[in-house]
Amino acid sequence: MSILQVKGLSKHYPIQAGFLRREIGRVRAADDVNFSIARGETLALVGESGCGKTTVARCILRAQQPTAGSILFSPEEGQSIDLAPLSRRALRPLRRHIQLIFQDPYASLNPRMMVGDIIAEPLLIAGVPLKERQARVLELLDLVGLPMAARTRFPHAFSGGQRQRIGIARALALQPKLIVADEPVSALDVSVQAQIINLLLDLQDRLGLSMLFVAHDLGVVRHVSDRVAVMYVGRIVEVAPTTALYATPKHPYTQALLAAVPKADPALRDAIFAPAGEVADPAKPPPGCAFHPRCPFVIDRCRVERPELTELPSGHLSACHRARELTLTGVP
Repeated sequence: MSILQVKGLSKHYPIQAGFLRREIGRVRAADDVNFSIARGETLALVGESGCGKTTVARCILRAQQPTAGSILFSPEEGQSIDLAPLSRRALRPLRRHIQLIFQDPYASLNPRMMVGDIIAEPLLIAGVPLKERQARVLELLDLVGLPMAARTRFPHAFSGGQRQRIGIARALALQPKLIVADEPVSALDVSVQAQIINLLLDLQDRLGLSMLFVAHDLGVVRHVSDRVAVMYVGRIVEVAPTTALYATPKHPYTQALLAAVPKADPALRDAIFAPAGEVADPAKPPPGCAFHPRCPFVIDRCRVERPELTELPSGHLSACHRARELTLTGVP
């Protein structure tokens, strides 16, 4: 059974103008998004900046109210709760089960609080007694590979990677069932990125966590995810197991993202096309397939008819009219 099912999720922002601030349009940051996450699985949500992946994450966390759709969360087997319509009061007991790892390890930690207090803050809000909080903080520091002495120090005394470990410890304090990681390694050096990814993989195995991993770097995603969902201009255009997606992408936009992955072999650097032009405007998306102005495989049907996410014989879900006939190149 899935721990999370997102169905028809949309988030639109009104565009207002004039003295009376009348609505003249809408930015479709997320538009009819559908996916699921199985228990113990990591689903990566990837795409260029501005594609809507962070908006989807915020709606799942209910940091933002969705415009439409449902967010079915199952903290326990046989239990399914739609988070989308719930009030703030109704959401409060559920928040401990879904926690966030922030992108910026510097801005996400209060510089005026000691590390022990930062990690214990969720426990304090949840009403956990002092002795239990103190014991849990020590347990969490050990879990993320930090010394016990770190609890009495301030965030400025730590490197970026160590600060992200503190953020991870805070996210795990209430023993959540689902972690939303919003580009958790994008602000770190490459060598430190590998350490944090290995830590997340180890924690997932040890704690049985499920994870939504939001990222734009497919080089990182390859090592951390079980499945990948690719977004473009607010819509998911492909979903597939990680190995299959990298080997045989079924959407031209996925192939374009793979083209941006750095390759050590010079012979591979020009093997995959890179699309021309800019990302479509979510306030005025083009008719038909939003990717068609940048797609080298475009046909007339792409310009007038929006493709739906359809399951292919290979097991991929792809929103491309030509997915069955095109043979696209992946990253070996």
